[in-house]
Amino acid sequence: MSIALEKQRTYALVGTSGCGKTSLTELLLFQAGVLNRLGAIEEGTTALDYEPEEIKRRGSIQPGFATFDWKGYRHNLIDIPGDANFSGDMEWLLSAADSIVLVLDAVDGVRPQLRRMWKSVKEAGLPTLAFITKMDRERANFDAALNSLTTHLGIRPVVLSIPILENGEFVGLVDVFSGKAERFIGDTSETEEIPIPAELEDEAVLLRDTSVENIAASDEELMERYLEEGSLSHEDITLGLRKGVLSGEIVVVLPGSAIAKKGGRRLLNHVNSLLASPLDRPAVIGKDGSERAADPDAPAACVVFRSMNDAFSGQVNMLRVISGTISSDSMLKNMRTGELERMGSLLYVTGKTQTPCKDTLGPGSIVGVTKLKGTRTGDTLCDEKAPFEVEMAALPPQLISYALAPKQKGDEDKVYAAVQKLLDEDVTLKLARDEESSDILLSGMGQLHIEISVEKARRRSKVDIVLKTPKVPYRETVRGKVQVQGRHKKQSGGRGQFGDCWIEMEGSPRGSGYVFEDGIVGGVIPRQYIPAIDKGIQESAARGYLAGYPVVDFKVRVYDGSYHPVDSSEMAFKMAGSIAFKAAMSQLKVVLLEPVVQMTVTIPDEYMGDVIGDLSSRRGKVLGSDSQSGITELKANVPMSEVLRYAPDLRSMTGGQGVFTMEFDHYEEAPQPVVDKVVAAHQAAKEAE
Repeated sequence: MSIALEKQRTYALVGTSGCGKTSLTELLLFQAGVLNRLGAIEEGTTALDYEPEEIKRRGSIQPGFATFDWKGYRHNLIDIPGDANFSGDMEWLLSAADSIVLVLDAVDGVRPQLRRMWKSVKEAGLPTLAFITKMDRERANFDAALNSLTTHLGIRPVVLSIPILENGEFVGLVDVFSGKAERFIGDTSETEEIPIPAELEDEAVLLRDTSVENIAASDEELMERYLEEGSLSHEDITLGLRKGVLSGEIVVVLPGSAIAKKGGRRLLNHVNSLLASPLDRPAVIGKDGSERAADPDAPAACVVFRSMNDAFSGQVNMLRVISGTISSDSMLKNMRTGELERMGSLLYVTGKTQTPCKDTLGPGSIVGVTKLKGTRTGDTLCDEKAPFEVEMAALPPQLISYALAPKQKGDEDKVYAAVQKLLDEDVTLKLARDEESSDILLSGMGQLHIEISVEKARRRSKVDIVLKTPKVPYRETVRGKVQVQGRHKKQSGGRGQFGDCWIEMEGSPRGSGYVFEDGIVGGVIPRQYIPAIDKGIQESAARGYLAGYPVVDFKVRVYDGSYHPVDSSEMAFKMAGSIAFKAAMSQLKVVLLEPVVQMTVTIPDEYMGDVIGDLSSRRGKVLGSDSQSGITELKANVPMSEVLRYAPDLRSMTGGQGVFTMEFDHYEEAPQPVVDKVVAAHQAAKEAE
């Protein structure tokens, strides 16, 4: 059944790990009749967390999708993982949504990670409704959670209902604007109307007045009317509320409890009445600056914002329709490859359940497509006669790399192929081979991200993969200046080998790289052999001298030498260059350089002392801090070797509330204890070989 665009709601659930998003999705699907019973995270029975790795860790590791109807409206829901390890593609997921349901729990309120996620939401300009869940918990505090929205996120809230508590138990709701109260009947979602409890009457009136002021403040015309008349009519409030939400000026707030089945229907009703339809959103701007509005009569265009692997269907590409309409008969052009793709099997995806879609889908629709030939995440598919390509947001850089190895020697290609398949569905992973060590390197958003990705690759491909400690990319350089000879002479019957060069080698300023100068005069070395000397030096420098790491930031000038008219060759002078380099290294002071990263650590204020002390113990230098509303953001330079496994340590120190990012900053000379350790490890590895 096709749904009119004004009755379509495509929204993402945004919240931190453990805030209750998965349980809330379960409740919404239950209320909408998609599920006949509520699943439980503890039992591994929720609809959207179905991967074995999700069930094992009791948390989402990939986005979840659901399509369902509620009171004549079509809901397309995207559940974005709350753990920073698995939300690196959040901007791409947000690009598929028209609105946001912001989820936070009534016990902890706004956590540091939510501040980062909210920044992305604000940059995307998405209308938002906030749901404060877990009101059934022992330490639930609706007022504190509400205040944290204002103090930490700068939200102007409009509270639509407040919780009724009896002896600490969440038993009902007061509708702020209607002035009516309802009580939940037993453990069902049903309610009965009751008088407003006396202790909440004043609070309800105060919140109504505050909310009306916030609604009026979101619109100049309403503000003038409010100032003139001292109040707003019911019609003004209703229209002003939606207008304020759509403009982003206000965020409506609702309380509830997903596990206790309380507040789900009210949330769905407000999604229908307040959140954006595709028609309420601005046109999408293409790479060439052209625009596509949500017009079903326009040429078709859609974007692949996520891909998944299904055991039965293979790769499932999740599409967001931008303009026009698509059906299973549609032929669309992939703007990256230039190839035509037949849509074929369109699927409504709800968790792992896939239902064939026979509808014609218009703007705002979310649908899965299988068996596309060369399409991948980030691609735009459009009408061949009306080209249009979406500019996808830049993804954050990977934070950490681990080396992978097969348990059985010789299975390296199998390991590479197994992990390569994950890259089709997770664009925040990066796979490469280290030219220095020949290691297979997997880079991701954190230690947990890497570990679970490898676990998934093992399960799917039946390959035993060993995760090795990341190899820190140390570098070597030199101090001083020296002149040395490199002479290669070999005679073994017949034509021999002869190459002879004198070089001057010296250290250069940090970051200057490698410089080679040709100082030969008089033809003592023929011109065609000079590049061979350069090549021999570069190849030796790449293998290192002190601990097997590339030598950087040095200058070489070849100024003298000799040759043999018969025995000299490019290979002989390449060997001479290598010999000269090693001779120079033995006489110069060799220095080990270690990479230093810049870290940004976001934590509640009460953990600042512990975190600063820990960073100092890791040889870190705190560059500065910024504290706002109880949350501190620390910036520090720390040697990369000291923070390879920082994520679990930070979680432990901050009760799971700390988050961090890091990026390479510079190289600096390593202290002697680090040099001794690295050199010893290199020698041990050589002996093992």
